[in-house]
Amino acid sequence: MSDLLHDPELDRLVDELNRPGGGGSAAGGAGEVEDGAERPEDSTFGPLAEPRAEALFLDRPALAAVEEGEDLDRLLAALVRSGASDLHLVAGLPPVVRVDGRLARLEEPPLDGDDLARLLAPHLGARSRRSLEERGYADFSLELAPGRAAAGGEGAAAGRGWRFRVNLHRQQGGLAAAIRALPREIPTLARLNLPPFLAELVRPRRGLLLICGPTGAGKSTTLAALVGEINRSQSAHVITIEDPVEYLHPAASSVVEQIEIGRDARSFAEALRASLRQDPDVILVGEMRDLETVRIALTAAETGHLVLATLHTHDSAQAISRIVDVFPGDQQAQIRHQLSLSLHAILSQQLVPRADRRGRVPAVELLLASHPVRHLIRNDQLQKLYNEITLGKRQGMIALEESLARLVASGVIEAEEARIRTPRPQELASLLSQ
Repeated sequence: MSDLLHDPELDRLVDELNRPGGGGSAAGGAGEVEDGAERPEDSTFGPLAEPRAEALFLDRPALAAVEEGEDLDRLLAALVRSGASDLHLVAGLPPVVRVDGRLARLEEPPLDGDDLARLLAPHLGARSRRSLEERGYADFSLELAPGRAAAGGEGAAAGRGWRFRVNLHRQQGGLAAAIRALPREIPTLARLNLPPFLAELVRPRRGLLLICGPTGAGKSTTLAALVGEINRSQSAHVITIEDPVEYLHPAASSVVEQIEIGRDARSFAEALRASLRQDPDVILVGEMRDLETVRIALTAAETGHLVLATLHTHDSAQAISRIVDVFPGDQQAQIRHQLSLSLHAILSQQLVPRADRRGRVPAVELLLASHPVRHLIRNDQLQKLYNEITLGKRQGMIALEESLARLVASGVIEAEEARIRTPRPQELASLLSQ
């Protein structure tokens, strides 16, 4: 084991806190639920150097300091109450939260390496500790019990607990953490400000449905909303394969099984292969990361299953290229043919700040696998996909520029925010002038 990754001080703290009568989270506070294998989205805050002040502070009164109580519980409660999506703990800085895509300091003193070890050591399980020692990072989930988020938090008001996805990692020789809030309530398409017709994407029981977008664009949340739509309205057997499990889907009209990589299965490919023998109607793959996972997902979509998955790409053409490029050159023509048959739709999304500065709204692009689209994929003519999207409005397709223009016309976002997010400024300008 590398001396660089082995932290005697962390070992000492873990041993001390795990002894009877030692420290750790009080009953009802935050405790480890699970851990996975790969680094989550937005997993690093950036360099240790001081960021620019205007990028760190919100145009609103400073966020209140967290109140007395167990240290990590206090910070998680502050994360919930501030309406933030993420909490970043980095040595040399105060705790920092991300609200509506922007960073803001909590009114807390800067943390040092010892502070971070004391905050996080009590919540490290055996798998997390081993991953941190061997790979330099660990992913796991924490839970904040109902009532721990102080008055004023929506979750506390409703008596619901909150879960958090944690990436604990090393930087500059010390510990750092990125923590993302995962409310227990399953979001709906309406609550996410997504078009209601997207519910039609999960009506068929066959094909590959890809959710694409950059890091932090809400892909996992959209997937959770679509699974929630299936769970409420259909009688289906749904298997989700995630790393880690984010949203917990309660029993409703469907049977939902949730498999976590690192706890229930060793890899996405193994879990996906096994799921095909479990009589699924719908399979959710948290992310298609390797050739074998992509191959099995395409086969599953081709043989009578609805497969939902995410990709870190900005548009439909990039998503198709990413899938094809995973394979060796001599197999790519065959994969294009298989993808042209199995693809159902590609939804790409970005989150854009609202004009009233009260959050962000999604702008979307939707490609449906029509006969002309399948032909373009099969013949590697992806540069023509945008034309098919603009021609396919009657079928329900929508271009990103059209989505942005609608948001500008309704006063939801500013025109400048739309302009900096489109790869086709001329098309957007034409739509805005109408």
